[in-house]
Amino acid sequence: MKKIGFLSFGHWTPHESSKTRSAADALLQSIDLAVAAEELGADGAYFRVHHFARQLASPFPLLAAIGARTSRIEIGTGVIDMRYENPLYFAEDAGAADLISGGRLQLGISRGSPEQVVDGWKYFGYGPAEGETEADMARRHTQVALEVLQGEGFAQPNPRPMFPNPPGLLRLEPHAPGLRERIWWGAASNGTARWAAELGMNLMSSTLKEDESGKPFHVQQAEQIRVFRDAWAEAGHDFTPRVSVSRSIFPLVSDKDHAYFGQSREESDQVGNIDNMRAIFGRSYAAEPDALVEQLRGDEAIAEADTLLLTVPNQLGVDYNAHVIEAVLEHVAPALGWR
Repeated sequence: MKKIGFLSFGHWTPHESSKTRSAADALLQSIDLAVAAEELGADGAYFRVHHFARQLASPFPLLAAIGARTSRIEIGTGVIDMRYENPLYFAEDAGAADLISGGRLQLGISRGSPEQVVDGWKYFGYGPAEGETEADMARRHTQVALEVLQGEGFAQPNPRPMFPNPPGLLRLEPHAPGLRERIWWGAASNGTARWAAELGMNLMSSTLKEDESGKPFHVQQAEQIRVFRDAWAEAGHDFTPRVSVSRSIFPLVSDKDHAYFGQSREESDQVGNIDNMRAIFGRSYAAEPDALVEQLRGDEAIAEADTLLLTVPNQLGVDYNAHVIEAVLEHVAPALGWR
């Protein structure tokens, strides 16, 4: 059994070919797709976060709105760039959204990827400390957030407060019990996967990673997952971690599917440079269901993971993206033992 959700970047563009032409469209359609996915039996609705772009950016209002409109589906991010985050505001906003959803938040965070502007985090008021890199800053913000999400008191109360205080040091409110165990780190390398395990974060592995061996993408990603699990066991945490991988998967079951994806099948990995890193990008899968099942059966990383996130082309509209999710759940997942 695997949990199967979708991952949307929330692209929008004011062009007649797009069904998502404004930021309002992207937000409202994201809510509608999450509702539709829950009705279809999917397990998760996840959203990418990019700043200064025509994409989804501020995640917590969206997550709270979805939480209020749904009752079962997991709601998450993949991922929040911690270079831009005040870790205390992050913890407060996350706690509120988690309580609204009834404890269904699954928050993917990371050191981020190349953004639309140079050093975008500086416009948010942040910068690396002396001797730090921007990646170090993201990890520092992360460690502070993880600490305050524990719900332990740390702030000295005012002896003459406006409202009565409970005894002892104060914690951030609202506190969401259990949320600390539902934080995921988006790792691009084996080393950062190991670091995530040591800190007790779940692992979120995307459709790209650092090319560390020259092996096929899915093989390297499976090795990364095993590195993570070994490090988790060594750390001795008292709960079982989760691991997700992302894939673009399109069963060709209609004329529209063939028109959109029948001629653009990426049957091999791609290698390139991103953010001063040699990266390997995983292939997309698009085929008739029987062929698709055989292709996916050979994907080692999907086999290793407990959660699969389907990247969806959100600008094709809610109805079509719901169709893609339904096609995977109906034509692919049962044949592979995922359902």
